[in-house]
Amino acid sequence: MERIVKQDEWVIGLDYGTDSVRAVLIDTENGAERASSVFWYPRWKAGRYCDAGANQFRQHPLDHLEGLEHTVREVMRISGADPTRVKGLCIDTTGSSPVPVTRDGTPLALLPGFEENPNAMMVLWKDHTAVREAEEINTLARSWGGPDYTRYVGGIYSSEWFWAKILHVARADAAVKKAAWSWMEHCDLMTWLLVGGDDLAGFRRSRCAAGHKAMWHASWGGLPPEAFLSRLDPYLGSLRDRLYENTYTSDLPAGTLSQAWAGKLGLSPETVVAVGTFDAHAGAVGAKIEDHTLVRVMGTSTCDILVSPDPALASTTVRGICGQVDGSVIPGMTGLEAGQSAFGDLLAWFTDLLSWPLEELVYASPLLGSEQQEALRREVSAGLIPKLTAAAEQIPLTESLPVALDWINGRRTPDADQELKSAVANLSLGSGAPHVFKALVHAICFGSKKIVDRFEEEGVAIRSVTGIGGVARKSPFIMQSLANVLNRPIAVAASDQAPALGAAIYASVAAGCHPDVLTAARHMGSPSEAGYQPQPQAVAHLKKEMEVYEKLGAFAASLTKN
Repeated sequence: MERIVKQDEWVIGLDYGTDSVRAVLIDTENGAERASSVFWYPRWKAGRYCDAGANQFRQHPLDHLEGLEHTVREVMRISGADPTRVKGLCIDTTGSSPVPVTRDGTPLALLPGFEENPNAMMVLWKDHTAVREAEEINTLARSWGGPDYTRYVGGIYSSEWFWAKILHVARADAAVKKAAWSWMEHCDLMTWLLVGGDDLAGFRRSRCAAGHKAMWHASWGGLPPEAFLSRLDPYLGSLRDRLYENTYTSDLPAGTLSQAWAGKLGLSPETVVAVGTFDAHAGAVGAKIEDHTLVRVMGTSTCDILVSPDPALASTTVRGICGQVDGSVIPGMTGLEAGQSAFGDLLAWFTDLLSWPLEELVYASPLLGSEQQEALRREVSAGLIPKLTAAAEQIPLTESLPVALDWINGRRTPDADQELKSAVANLSLGSGAPHVFKALVHAICFGSKKIVDRFEEEGVAIRSVTGIGGVARKSPFIMQSLANVLNRPIAVAASDQAPALGAAIYASVAAGCHPDVLTAARHMGSPSEAGYQPQPQAVAHLKKEMEVYEKLGAFAASLTKN
C-alpha cells in the first residue's frame, strides 16, 4: 500500500550544472515547486583555471560551496517553509568530475598553497586533457590477459572519465599527487561535506558515478583490482584502497545534515541527505522515465538515458555507449547512458565566432559610451540565436546547405573518441550565417540519430522519446528538426528544472516520504508538454543529408588518425 504523504512535507533537489547550481523546494505530495534559486559560479564565469585551447576545464570548489549555501538559504527565505518539514535533500552533478581530497575529505584547493592550482580543483566533465591516459586504459584492458574492465562502459574508456583524469593530473603535478589522499566524484564530495563525519572509507558512494565512470561492477567485486590499475601506474594501484568497495543507489540515505551545515543552510540536522547522483540520470527520473523511453537531457552537451528491467542486460553489453549500470537511474532496473560531448556548445561556439568582430570593433568603439556598449552587448546576446533561428527556418528544404559534424568537443557516443574534430563541407558563396547555423542544428540532430541507431542495432528497443532541458523547452526549431531526423514523435517535459526535480524525488524516497522511486515519480514527476511530430517531406530530405554527414564523418575521422 502506498504511503499517504502529508501535505506539509518538503524536499530539496540541488542540481549542479556546468555554469550554475540551482535548488528547488518541492512538495512531496504532488511535485509542486514552492521556491527555486540559481547561483552562477563567479570564478568559472570569469574564465579562471581554464584553457580552452588545451581542452582544460577546471572549477574551484568554492564556486560550489558558495552556491550551495546561497541557493538553499534563498529557497528557504522565499518559501518561508518550516525547516523541520524539509525532510530530505539530494545533490546531482555533472560527471565525471573528480576532485582531489585530503584524508578527511577536504578538497585540496581549499588548502594553503593549492588555492590557485588548477590541478588541485575539480576536473570538469568536459575537460579532455586525459586523451592519452584514456587510450592507455583501453589498450591495457584489451591486452593484459584478464577481464576487460571497459566491458560495461561500452568497451571504450573516455578521457572524460574518472581514472583517466586522475592519472593525467597525477603525472602532471607531483605536489597534487602527494597531497591528495583520495579522489571523489563531485556528487559524492558535496554529499560528504553535508553529512560530515570521520569515516571517508565507509561513506556511501554513488552507484551511478562509480558504474558509469569508474568501471565499478559487481561481477568483478567493485572497482578494477590493484593488479590492473598498477599496470597503468603504481599510483592508481595504491589509490584503489583509499577509494571504496561498495556503492549505493540514490534512493538511500547517505546520512543526515551535520550540525554545521544545518546551521549554514537554515535546515534541521534531522534532514536526510540522499546518496548523490549525476544530473542526467536525475533528470530522467524528474521526467518520469519508463521502460524503453529514451530521455534526452539537452543542454551544453546531451545525455541520453534509458532504463530496462530486462535481466539479459546484466551481462549482455551495448557497444560504444557510456555504461549500463544496475540501479543507476531506477533501483531494480539497468540504466543505460549515451550522449554527445557538444550540443548547445556547438551553437554557442558559432555565436561566439560571429560575436568576435562585434567585441573587437563595435563594443569597444570610442564612439559609444560604456553604458551604450554594455546595452548593445546585451541586446545582441539576447537576439542573435532568435534571429539566426528565424532566418534558418525560412530557408527552403530544396536550397543547398552546408553539412557539418557535431564533434566540436570530440565524440562521446557512439564509440567515444575525444580526439575527433568538427568539420563543415559544401560551403559556397551563397552560404550565409543562417545556412551555417541550420547546418549546425542538423549536425547535432544527426549525432542524436547515430545514438538511437546504435541502441537499436544492439537490440535495445526505444518506444518513445522525451526531451528535457533548456534546449527542449526553448527551441521549437531544434526540437522539430530532431523529430524529423529521428522520424519519431518527441514529448517535452514541462519542468524547467527536471534534474533538480529528479534529485528531489530521490530525496523523498531516502527520507521515507515515498516507498520507492517509481511511486515518488508518479506523484512528483513532471508531466509532458505538447510535443513534436515528424514532417514526412522533411524526413525524406534529411535522410539524404544525413548520408552526406556520415561520409563527412568518415573522412574527418581518417584525417584525425593520420
